[in-house]
Amino acid sequence: MKAIVLFLQIAWRYLRFYRRAYTRYGLHSPFVFELTEQVVEDKRVFYAFAIIEQLRQLLLRDRNRISVTDYGAGSKVTPGPVRSISSLARNSAISPATGRLLFRLVHFIKPRRILELGTSLGISTAYQAAAALNAEFLTIEGCPETALRAKKHFQQLGLPHIRLLNGAFRELLPGALQHLQQLDYLYLDGDHRAGASLEYFNLCLPYAHNDSLFVIADIHWSREMEAAWLDMQQHPSVTLSIDLFQVGLLFFRKEQRQKEHYNIVPARYKPWRMGVFGK
Repeated sequence: MKAIVLFLQIAWRYLRFYRRAYTRYGLHSPFVFELTEQVVEDKRVFYAFAIIEQLRQLLLRDRNRISVTDYGAGSKVTPGPVRSISSLARNSAISPATGRLLFRLVHFIKPRRILELGTSLGISTAYQAAAALNAEFLTIEGCPETALRAKKHFQQLGLPHIRLLNGAFRELLPGALQHLQQLDYLYLDGDHRAGASLEYFNLCLPYAHNDSLFVIADIHWSREMEAAWLDMQQHPSVTLSIDLFQVGLLFFRKEQRQKEHYNIVPARYKPWRMGVFGK
């Protein structure tokens, strides 16, 4: 029953998002158009996709149970401290489509210093790290047992440049930021409480620069997260925000003279915007 209610809530939020969404045919910003072409519309299949999805299939069949230490809002679908690996892979890991999206975002931005908050089993980490094999990649996971699994997965996938820190975000984030000195790319996931998300966002802000990208996961997960997302995109330092529904993108480009916001969907989702059915 909880899963049905959650599905209906997400569906309603998507309809609100979709109604205001642009496609590539309605974009006038050269930068946003290029990002849309290379991230949203790009259909190329990269070598890493199949390898990561093979790992996902193994995890979906893993019935072993672990004790999950959850510092965030918890799961709406599978509450409780003891969960199977298959349940975590099914309900907590990003979808293949979102994984490909994150890969393309990293490939487009080409960051040198990457920070992820919320490793889980490492699926999202793997997609992003595979697109930046020469970057310094730090990821933080609160649950010891999940972190141990993720480290093994990184070894299996041949991603030795990922450094995983295990502990509470509040305790480890300041040191991670001081180590990196600046953030080219941030993926904020793993704690879906509005106050916590805003706290981590504000802690990371001093380390952003003109070409940084902050990616905020699950911005439509709850009303609370939608409110946090709105606060983030309205921050004076943010000059451009893009809502892709699965994630929100925050840019700090000073050449952007006026603050702009876009909801963006693939062109095939609104075929009439292509002129297929006339004006």
